[in-house]
Amino acid sequence: MNRRLPWATFALIAINVVVFAWQFFTHGFDSNQALVDHGALYGPAVLHGEWWRIVSGAFEHGGVLHIALNMFALYQVGAFVEFVAGRPRMLAIYFIALLGSGLAVTFFAPNQITVGASGAIFGLFGALVAIGIRMGQAGRSLIGQTLPIIGINLVLTFTIPTISIAGHVGGLISGFLAGLALLMMMPRRVQAQEQVEADELAAHPQEALVGAAETGDVHEFAAGDGHEVTEEDAR
Repeated sequence: MNRRLPWATFALIAINVVVFAWQFFTHGFDSNQALVDHGALYGPAVLHGEWWRIVSGAFEHGGVLHIALNMFALYQVGAFVEFVAGRPRMLAIYFIALLGSGLAVTFFAPNQITVGASGAIFGLFGALVAIGIRMGQAGRSLIGQTLPIIGINLVLTFTIPTISIAGHVGGLISGFLAGLALLMMMPRRVQAQEQVEADELAAHPQEALVGAAETGDVHEFAAGDGHEVTEEDAR
């Protein structure tokens, strides 16, 4: 199978890495205040008009391990969604989930200082379920492979204190709904070769998903008041 290169996924990873390098060289994650000063998502600031923090916070991270795990997950699931749903739909799902995640944090956990791409990444996992539903019987294997990964990461979300519950759940729901809506707009008749390749991936989704399942690697860092940022906090 001739798989197209996931350029949109590569571009998102590059943006995250560039932002992280800027944080690194400007001490952007040395403290809560440093995170906020660099554009972290912080509910009170958002509600006072700084809506751009919903986007900027999703491209910042709390440490080396934090970004490494998230970028690995983004590569795994982003490339898969981009291949099956197409580049424009993958990007649309990513940013809709990013916004849904940020709004969920703003309104349900406003006092958390939150950074990380994982809300949007959770949205891509949600979109995989939507893709499986759209494929019908051929998508059952995809759904069966995706749900345990979502379950593992939800368990981590609800058991690790520094992970944003609102961000992950908001991103997951937003991505699933966006995936359903965007895929419903696709023509019923798709090009034969694309459908064959999509069915093949759906039948063997472990090629793209096994890495994420092994590491449980979707994390969004949320710091509480007075919480100092360390590398371990980003786990």
